[in-house]
Amino acid sequence: MGNVTSNVAAKFAFFPPEPPTYRVTDDEETGKLVLSGVSPDKNMEVHQLTTKSGNKVVATFWRHPFARFTLLYSHGNAADLGQMVELFIELRAHLRVNIMSYDYSGYGASTGKPSEFNTYYDIEAVYNCLRSDYGIKQEEIILYGQSVGSGPTLHMASRLKRLRGVVLHSAILSGIRVLYPVKMTLWFDIFKNIDKIRHVNSKVLVIHGTKDEIVDFSHGKRLWELAKEKYDPLWVKGGGHCNLETYPEYIKHLRKFINAMEKLSLTNPPPKELTNEPSITETKHNKCLRFRKR
Repeated sequence: MGNVTSNVAAKFAFFPPEPPTYRVTDDEETGKLVLSGVSPDKNMEVHQLTTKSGNKVVATFWRHPFARFTLLYSHGNAADLGQMVELFIELRAHLRVNIMSYDYSGYGASTGKPSEFNTYYDIEAVYNCLRSDYGIKQEEIILYGQSVGSGPTLHMASRLKRLRGVVLHSAILSGIRVLYPVKMTLWFDIFKNIDKIRHVNSKVLVIHGTKDEIVDFSHGKRLWELAKEKYDPLWVKGGGHCNLETYPEYIKHLRKFINAMEKLSLTNPPPKELTNEPSITETKHNKCLRFRKR
Protein backbone atom coordinates (compact mmCIF):
# COMPACT_ATOMS: atom_id res chain seq x y z
CA MET A 1 0.00 0.00 0.00
CA GLY A 2 2.88 2.36 0.79
CA ASN A 3 4.36 1.82 -2.67
CA VAL A 4 1.04 2.62 -4.33
CA THR A 5 0.81 5.81 -2.29
CA SER A 6 4.32 6.82 -3.33
CA ASN A 7 3.47 6.21 -6.99
CA VAL A 8 0.38 8.41 -6.71
CA ALA A 9 2.50 11.13 -5.12
CA ALA A 10 5.16 11.01 -7.80
CA LYS A 11 2.60 11.50 -10.57
CA PHE A 12 1.33 14.86 -9.44
CA ALA A 13 3.24 16.16 -6.43
CA PHE A 14 6.93 16.38 -7.33
CA PHE A 15 8.44 18.76 -9.88
CA PRO A 16 12.20 19.06 -9.29
CA PRO A 17 13.79 21.81 -11.39
CA GLU A 18 15.35 20.44 -14.57
CA PRO A 19 18.21 20.89 -14.88
CA PRO A 20 19.17 21.40 -11.23
CA THR A 21 20.27 24.93 -10.40
CA TYR A 22 23.54 23.87 -8.77
CA ARG A 23 26.13 21.10 -8.47
CA VAL A 24 28.09 19.85 -5.47
CA THR A 25 31.86 19.99 -5.89
CA ASP A 26 34.99 19.83 -3.71
CA ASP A 27 36.73 23.08 -2.90
CA GLU A 28 40.28 22.83 -4.25
CA GLU A 29 41.83 24.62 -1.27
CA THR A 30 39.88 23.24 1.69
CA GLY A 31 38.54 19.97 0.29
CA LYS A 32 35.13 20.84 1.70
CA LEU A 33 31.91 20.44 -0.26
CA VAL A 34 30.58 23.58 -1.95
CA LEU A 35 27.63 24.44 -4.16
CA SER A 36 28.69 25.55 -7.61
CA GLY A 37 26.99 28.71 -8.75
CA VAL A 38 26.43 29.88 -5.17
CA SER A 39 28.57 32.69 -3.76
CA PRO A 40 30.96 31.40 -1.07
CA ASP A 41 29.82 31.98 2.51
CA LYS A 42 32.20 31.13 5.34
CA ASN A 43 29.21 30.46 7.58
CA MET A 44 27.55 27.95 5.24
CA GLU A 45 28.44 24.26 5.23
CA VAL A 46 27.37 21.63 2.70
CA HIS A 47 26.59 18.03 3.62
CA GLN A 48 25.75 14.87 1.69
CA LEU A 49 23.72 12.66 4.00
CA THR A 50 22.81 9.02 3.49
CA THR A 51 19.15 8.25 4.24
CA LYS A 52 17.53 5.00 5.39
CA SER A 53 16.63 4.25 1.79
CA GLY A 54 20.27 4.62 0.70
CA ASN A 55 19.87 7.93 -1.11
CA LYS A 56 22.36 10.74 -0.62
CA VAL A 57 20.66 14.05 0.02
CA VAL A 58 22.30 17.46 -0.05
CA ALA A 59 21.84 19.69 3.00
CA THR A 60 23.14 23.16 3.77
CA PHE A 61 23.73 24.60 7.25
CA TRP A 62 23.67 28.40 7.43
CA ARG A 63 25.22 29.47 10.72
CA HIS A 64 24.41 32.67 12.62
CA PRO A 65 27.01 33.54 15.29
CA PHE A 66 24.36 34.53 17.85
CA ALA A 67 21.63 32.05 16.91
CA ARG A 68 19.10 31.13 19.57
CA PHE A 69 17.40 28.48 17.47
CA THR A 70 17.85 26.51 14.27
CA LEU A 71 15.19 26.44 11.55
CA LEU A 72 14.96 23.06 9.83
CA TYR A 73 13.46 24.24 6.55
CA SER A 74 11.58 21.97 4.12
CA HIS A 75 10.97 23.79 0.84
CA GLY A 76 8.20 23.49 -1.74
CA ASN A 77 7.97 20.89 -4.48
CA ALA A 78 9.15 22.91 -7.48
CA ALA A 79 12.35 24.39 -6.03
CA ASP A 80 15.84 23.24 -5.14
CA LEU A 81 18.48 24.65 -2.80
CA GLY A 82 20.08 26.81 -5.45
CA GLN A 83 16.87 28.82 -5.75
CA MET A 84 16.48 29.26 -2.00
CA VAL A 85 19.85 30.81 -1.14
CA GLU A 86 18.71 34.43 -1.11
CA LEU A 87 15.78 33.65 1.17
CA PHE A 88 17.96 31.71 3.60
CA ILE A 89 20.44 34.57 3.84
CA GLU A 90 17.62 37.01 4.59
CA LEU A 91 15.97 34.76 7.19
CA ARG A 92 19.29 34.11 8.91
CA ALA A 93 19.99 37.83 9.19
CA HIS A 94 16.53 39.05 10.21
CA LEU A 95 15.65 36.23 12.61
CA ARG A 96 19.13 35.58 14.03
CA VAL A 97 18.78 31.83 13.58
CA ASN A 98 20.76 29.03 12.01
CA ILE A 99 19.07 27.49 9.00
CA MET A 100 19.37 23.86 7.96
CA SER A 101 17.71 23.01 4.67
CA TYR A 102 17.95 20.13 2.27
CA ASP A 103 16.90 18.87 -1.13
CA TYR A 104 14.52 15.93 -1.24
CA SER A 105 15.66 12.71 -2.91
CA GLY A 106 15.68 13.36 -6.66
CA TYR A 107 15.97 17.15 -6.23
CA GLY A 108 19.05 19.21 -7.01
CA ALA A 109 22.14 17.06 -6.46
CA SER A 110 20.32 14.62 -4.17
CA THR A 111 20.18 11.05 -5.51
CA GLY A 112 17.17 8.76 -5.80
CA LYS A 113 13.58 9.49 -6.73
CA PRO A 114 11.15 11.81 -4.98
CA SER A 115 8.36 10.15 -3.03
CA GLU A 116 6.34 10.81 0.09
CA PHE A 117 8.23 8.20 2.10
CA ASN A 118 11.61 9.40 0.85
CA THR A 119 10.87 12.93 2.10
CA TYR A 120 10.36 11.39 5.54
CA TYR A 121 13.67 9.53 5.35
CA ASP A 122 15.31 12.72 4.06
CA ILE A 123 14.24 14.94 6.94
CA GLU A 124 15.17 12.28 9.48
CA ALA A 125 18.72 12.18 8.09
CA VAL A 126 18.95 15.96 8.27
CA TYR A 127 17.63 16.03 11.84
CA ASN A 128 20.18 13.40 12.86
CA CYS A 129 22.93 15.53 11.30
CA LEU A 130 21.89 18.50 13.43
CA ARG A 131 22.17 16.36 16.53
CA SER A 132 25.41 14.54 15.72
CA ASP A 133 27.42 17.19 13.83
CA TYR A 134 26.26 20.35 15.60
CA GLY A 135 25.03 19.14 18.97
CA ILE A 136 21.70 20.89 18.50
CA LYS A 137 18.97 19.70 20.84
CA GLN A 138 15.33 19.10 20.00
CA GLU A 139 14.21 22.08 22.05
CA GLU A 140 16.51 24.34 20.01
CA ILE A 141 14.87 23.39 16.70
CA ILE A 142 11.95 25.03 14.93
CA LEU A 143 10.60 22.99 12.04
CA TYR A 144 9.55 25.08 9.02
CA GLY A 145 7.50 23.53 6.23
CA GLN A 146 6.52 25.38 3.09
CA SER A 147 3.75 24.00 0.90
CA VAL A 148 4.51 20.31 0.27
CA GLY A 149 7.35 20.72 2.78
CA SER A 150 4.64 20.76 5.43
CA GLY A 151 4.43 16.98 4.88
CA PRO A 152 7.88 15.99 6.17
CA THR A 153 7.66 18.81 8.71
CA LEU A 154 4.52 17.45 10.36
CA HIS A 155 5.83 13.91 10.05
CA MET A 156 8.72 14.92 12.30
CA ALA A 157 6.75 17.29 14.53
CA SER A 158 4.25 14.57 15.37
CA ARG A 159 7.09 12.36 16.63
CA LEU A 160 9.39 14.82 18.39
CA LYS A 161 7.73 15.99 21.58
CA ARG A 162 10.31 18.52 22.75
CA LEU A 163 10.59 20.73 19.66
CA ARG A 164 10.64 24.45 20.26
CA GLY A 165 8.08 25.23 17.55
CA VAL A 166 6.61 24.59 14.09
CA VAL A 167 5.93 26.97 11.20
CA LEU A 168 3.50 25.93 8.45
CA HIS A 169 3.78 28.20 5.41
CA SER A 170 1.10 27.78 2.71
CA ALA A 171 0.66 24.26 4.04
CA ILE A 172 -1.61 21.53 2.73
CA LEU A 173 -4.17 19.44 4.60
CA SER A 174 -3.23 16.50 2.34
CA GLY A 175 -2.27 15.90 -1.26
CA ILE A 176 -5.70 14.84 -2.52
CA ARG A 177 -7.39 17.75 -0.74
CA VAL A 178 -5.42 20.19 -2.90
CA LEU A 179 -7.19 18.74 -5.93
CA TYR A 180 -10.57 17.75 -4.51
CA PRO A 181 -12.55 18.95 -1.45
CA VAL A 182 -12.89 15.48 0.07
CA LYS A 183 -14.10 15.26 3.67
CA MET A 184 -12.64 11.87 4.55
CA THR A 185 -8.99 10.86 4.36
CA LEU A 186 -8.58 8.30 1.58
CA TRP A 187 -6.16 5.41 2.00
CA PHE A 188 -4.15 6.41 -1.07
CA ASP A 189 -3.84 10.05 -0.04
CA ILE A 190 -0.39 11.52 0.59
CA PHE A 191 1.00 13.85 3.24
CA LYS A 192 -1.94 13.38 5.60
CA ASN A 193 -1.24 16.54 7.57
CA ILE A 194 -4.84 16.81 8.67
CA ASP A 195 -4.28 13.73 10.84
CA LYS A 196 -0.72 14.41 11.97
CA ILE A 197 -1.28 17.98 13.18
CA ARG A 198 -3.36 16.58 16.05
CA HIS A 199 -0.25 14.87 17.47
CA VAL A 200 2.01 17.93 17.54
CA ASN A 201 2.77 19.19 21.04
CA SER A 202 4.80 22.26 20.03
CA LYS A 203 3.57 25.77 19.35
CA VAL A 204 2.36 26.01 15.76
CA LEU A 205 2.45 29.17 13.64
CA VAL A 206 0.40 29.00 10.43
CA ILE A 207 1.06 31.46 7.59
CA HIS A 208 -1.25 31.49 4.57
CA GLY A 209 -2.32 33.90 1.86
CA THR A 210 -6.02 34.70 1.61
CA LYS A 211 -5.80 34.58 -2.20
CA ASP A 212 -3.69 31.45 -2.52
CA GLU A 213 -4.36 30.18 -6.03
CA ILE A 214 -2.83 26.73 -5.49
CA VAL A 215 -3.60 25.66 -1.92
CA ASP A 216 -6.86 27.21 -0.81
CA PHE A 217 -6.83 29.45 2.25
CA SER A 218 -9.12 26.92 3.94
CA HIS A 219 -6.16 24.52 4.29
CA GLY A 220 -4.26 26.95 6.50
CA LYS A 221 -7.31 27.84 8.55
CA ARG A 222 -8.19 24.20 9.23
CA LEU A 223 -4.62 23.27 10.20
CA TRP A 224 -4.57 26.16 12.67
CA GLU A 225 -7.92 25.08 14.11
CA LEU A 226 -6.65 21.52 14.61
CA ALA A 227 -3.36 22.52 16.25
CA LYS A 228 -3.26 21.77 19.98
CA GLU A 229 -0.78 24.56 20.77
CA LYS A 230 -1.77 27.49 18.58
CA TYR A 231 0.26 30.61 17.99
CA ASP A 232 -1.34 33.72 16.49
CA PRO A 233 -1.66 32.93 12.76
CA LEU A 234 -0.63 35.22 9.94
CA TRP A 235 -3.31 35.50 7.28
CA VAL A 236 -1.68 37.57 4.55
CA LYS A 237 -4.45 39.61 2.96
CA GLY A 238 -4.25 39.26 -0.81
CA GLY A 239 -1.25 36.94 -0.56
CA GLY A 240 -0.85 34.15 -3.09
CA HIS A 241 1.01 30.87 -2.86
CA CYS A 242 4.56 31.87 -3.76
CA ASN A 243 4.85 35.52 -2.77
CA LEU A 244 4.26 35.74 0.99
CA GLU A 245 7.91 36.62 1.68
CA THR A 246 7.42 39.89 -0.21
CA TYR A 247 4.90 41.18 2.34
CA PRO A 248 6.46 43.18 5.22
CA GLU A 249 4.23 41.48 7.79
CA TYR A 250 5.83 38.12 6.92
CA ILE A 251 9.23 38.80 8.45
CA LYS A 252 7.74 40.89 11.26
CA HIS A 253 5.44 38.09 12.35
CA LEU A 254 8.20 35.48 12.10
CA ARG A 255 10.47 37.64 14.25
CA LYS A 256 7.66 38.01 16.81
CA PHE A 257 7.24 34.22 16.84
CA ILE A 258 10.97 33.62 17.34
CA ASN A 259 11.00 36.10 20.24
CA ALA A 260 7.99 34.39 21.79
CA MET A 261 9.70 31.01 21.51
CA GLU A 262 12.76 32.41 23.26
CA LYS A 263 10.63 33.67 26.17
CA LEU A 264 8.83 30.32 26.27
CA SER A 265 12.14 28.47 26.51
CA LEU A 266 12.98 30.50 29.63
CA THR A 267 9.61 30.35 31.38
CA ASN A 268 8.34 26.96 30.27
CA PRO A 269 11.16 24.52 29.43
CA PRO A 270 10.16 21.29 27.66
CA PRO A 271 9.52 18.14 29.71
CA LYS A 272 12.59 16.14 30.68
CA GLU A 273 11.16 12.82 29.53
CA LEU A 274 12.99 11.37 26.56
CA THR A 275 11.00 10.24 23.55
CA ASN A 276 11.80 7.65 20.92
CA GLU A 277 13.78 8.74 17.94
CA PRO A 278 11.74 9.19 14.77
CA SER A 279 11.18 6.08 12.70
CA ILE A 280 9.16 5.05 9.67
CA THR A 281 6.78 2.18 9.68
CA GLU A 282 4.55 3.26 7.22
CA THR A 283 9.08 33.74 -7.76
CA LYS A 284 12.85 33.66 -8.29
CA HIS A 285 13.91 31.84 -5.25
CA ASN A 286 10.61 30.35 -4.36
CA LYS A 287 8.98 28.13 -6.96
CA CYS A 288 7.06 26.46 -4.24
CA LEU A 289 4.23 24.26 -5.46
CA ARG A 290 2.40 22.86 -8.41
CA PHE A 291 -0.22 20.18 -8.42
CA ARG A 292 -1.68 18.74 -11.55
CA LYS A 293 -2.88 15.53 -13.12
CA ARG A 294 -0.71 13.84 -15.70
